[in-house]
Amino acid sequence: MSNEELGLKVEEALSKLESGELSISKLDQFLGNPNLAALARRLFLERKYNVKLTSIASTVIDFVGVVGHNIENPIGAVQVPLGVVGPLRVQGDYAKGDFYVPIATTEGALVAGVNRGVKAITASGGARSKVIYDGMTRAPIIWTPSVSEAYSLAAWIKGNIDKLKEEVRSVTRHGELIDVQTYVVGNIIWPRFVFRTGDAMGMNIATIASDRICRHIDENYKGEHRCVSVSGNVCSDKKPSQINKLLGRGKYVVAEAIVKRDVLRDVMRTTPEDVDFINKSKNLLGNAVAGSPSFSGHVANIIAAIFIATGQDVAQVVESSMAFTWTEVRDEDLYISVTLPSLEVGTVGGGTWLPTQREALELLGVAGGGNPPGTNALKFAEIVAATALAGELNLLASQVTGELAKAHERLGRGRG
Repeated sequence: MSNEELGLKVEEALSKLESGELSISKLDQFLGNPNLAALARRLFLERKYNVKLTSIASTVIDFVGVVGHNIENPIGAVQVPLGVVGPLRVQGDYAKGDFYVPIATTEGALVAGVNRGVKAITASGGARSKVIYDGMTRAPIIWTPSVSEAYSLAAWIKGNIDKLKEEVRSVTRHGELIDVQTYVVGNIIWPRFVFRTGDAMGMNIATIASDRICRHIDENYKGEHRCVSVSGNVCSDKKPSQINKLLGRGKYVVAEAIVKRDVLRDVMRTTPEDVDFINKSKNLLGNAVAGSPSFSGHVANIIAAIFIATGQDVAQVVESSMAFTWTEVRDEDLYISVTLPSLEVGTVGGGTWLPTQREALELLGVAGGGNPPGTNALKFAEIVAATALAGELNLLASQVTGELAKAHERLGRGRG
C-alpha cells in the first residue's frame, strides 16, 4: 500500500472514530498495523481535545509485537530521564565486579545521592550481596464444605506433590514446582505453590502452572471442593504482606558493607555512631511507631527507578521495596545491610525486551537468559540490593548532617 493509500485509510479510520462507528480498541484490526493504529489514536485525540502529542509520538518502540504483549491501545510512549550511578563494586555469588547502574527517575537529587552512597561503599571495598531464597509463588483459593475436607485436601496435595510437579512440567519449560505451603482458615484452603522460574520474574509461569494444578485437582481429587480463583491473595502479589516479608517471594536478597570511618568522614562528613543512631531511631523505632511493614528509609526510590529503567513490573515495587536496614558500629567502622525479602525481578519476559530497557540490562551484563538459566536474574538481584544499600547509606548520612533538604532545594526543585 502506497503512502497516499495509507493516509486515506488513516483518515477513514479517523472519520469512523469521530462518528462512533469504530472504537479505539478496533483500530489495529481495521488498519492492519499497530503502528498505524497508534498514529490514528493519537491524531484522533489531538483533534478531539485540541492538543499536540508530538513528544508522546517520539519513540523507538515498534508496536508490531508489542501490542498484545506489553500494551493495548497505544498512542506513543512516555520518556523518563535516565541516569547512572557508579562504579559500584559488588562482591556477590553472581555479580562480581564494578557496575554502572541505570536509574530512571524524575526526582532531582536521587541519582546524586545514591551515587554518593555508591562512592563510599566502593571506596570501602564494595558491597557483598547474597540471594538467600529464590521462589515465585501463586496461591489459589479453594472452597470446601468443612474444615475436615479442607484438611483432607491439604494432605492430598502434599501427598501428590510429585504428580503436581509433572503437571507443571507439561505446561512450562522454564518453571519448576519446588514447594507448597498450605493454609486453612475455616473451610477455605490456600495452597501457596512455590516455583523456580529461571531468569523470568515468573508471575506468568506461576499463574499458568497453578491453573494447571487446579485443573488436575478438579479432575483427580474426589472430595467436595471448588477452585474459586487461581489467585487467593496469599501469594501475595502487588500488595505489602507479612507472608512475603517472612517467607520471601521472588528473590530474598541481602546486601551488606563495612564502610570505613575515614570514608564516612571524607565522603559524607559523618561518623559510624551517628549513622547507626539515626538508623535505629528512624528506620527501626520510627517505622515501628508508624506501623510500617517496611523498616527502611527510601528503598522504594531505588527499586522503582531501576524497575522503570530495566522493564520490570513497576506495580511490584510495593512488595519488592519492603526492606530491613540494619547498622552496627564495628571496630570503629560502620556495618550496614539491606535485606529485601520479596524482590521480584527478571531479565527475560515482560518489558525486559523493549529496546531501551534491554540496553539498560545489557549495561549491567544481565540481558536475556543466563548460562546456566536463572543466573542472570540472580546477578541482577544482587546488583539491585547493593544499589538500594547505597541509597540507604546516603539518606541516613544526609539526614545526620542536615543535607537532605539542601540537596533537594538545590537539585530537586521543579519547574512550573
